[in-house]
Amino acid sequence: MAQTWRCSGLRWSADGPLLEWDGGRGSALAWGKRISFGVPEGGRRTCVGARGHACPGQVVVAGRSTGARCEECARLDRAHSVAADTIADDPRPYRVYLAWFGPGMVKVGITAVERGSARLLEQGAVCFSWLGTGPLMAARRTEEMLRAALGVPDRIPYAGKRAVRGRLPRTEGERAAEVRELHRRAVALARWPESLRADPCEVVDHVRAFGLGGTPAACGEVVELVPGGAVSGELVAAAGPDLHLAVGGRGTVVLDTRLMRGWAIVPSAGEGGGPTFPVREFVREQEGLF
Repeated sequence: MAQTWRCSGLRWSADGPLLEWDGGRGSALAWGKRISFGVPEGGRRTCVGARGHACPGQVVVAGRSTGARCEECARLDRAHSVAADTIADDPRPYRVYLAWFGPGMVKVGITAVERGSARLLEQGAVCFSWLGTGPLMAARRTEEMLRAALGVPDRIPYAGKRAVRGRLPRTEGERAAEVRELHRRAVALARWPESLRADPCEVVDHVRAFGLGGTPAACGEVVELVPGGAVSGELVAAAGPDLHLAVGGRGTVVLDTRLMRGWAIVPSAGEGGGPTFPVREFVREQEGLF
C-alpha cells in the first residue's frame, strides 16, 4: 500500500512558496516543478483540529471547505484569532496595510510587525503598501476609519482574486496607481488615532515573486478533492494559497492548497489529460460580437 501524506498548507518564506506536511516536513516549490498527487479510493477528509490540537472526534468535513475544520474546532480557532477581533490586549506593534489584487480590488488590513510581509503573500496581494504602525487597537480603529470614511473593504473573496490574475496591468506603475491614490486619501483624513504613526507610501510588487508575469491565464479552478481523483501538472505560478498548474490538454488550472488539508494523499504518476478532481471553468468576458 502506498505511503500517504497529509498536507498542512502552503507557507511563504523569503525563498518562495513551501508545501508543508504534518510532522514538520516541507517541500520547496519552484517554477517548472511537477505536482502530482491523488486521493485513494474510500478516502475521507477529516477535521484538522485547532491551535495545534487534533480534533477529538476526527469529524468528517466537507470537500469544498477551505477551513477543513468541524464547527467546534473552527469556533476554538476563531476564539484566539486577531483577525476575528477577539484579542484586545496583544502588546505587539501592528501595521495597517493597503493591498491590491487587481483593478478596483483594494483592501485594508492589519498584521503584526514581526510577521513582515508574510500576511500579504499569504493573501495573494499583487502589490501593497504599509499605511501606519502602532498598537493593536489603534490599528483596528484606523482599519475601521478607512472602511467608514473611504468605503475600503477589509475582505476580498479569493474567487475574485483568481478571476483577475490573468489580466493584470503590465507595468508596476499601473498596478501601484490605486494603492498610491488610496494612501494619499487615507493620510489626509483628520481622525487618525494619535498612537498610530503614518508610514510613507512605498509600494511592493509581488508579480515576480508569484511568477505571474507572462504566464498563461488560468482556465479554471479545482473546487474539491474527491476519493479516487488525482491531478498532475507543472507549477507555473503561485499566489496566496493557490498553485497554478499547467495540466496536459487542459491549460492552466488553479489548485487552492487549503482544499488538500484533512485528506490522506498519495503520489500520482499521472502525466495525461486534465485533473479528475471537479473543476469549475472561469467565465471569460466577451471582447466583441465577432
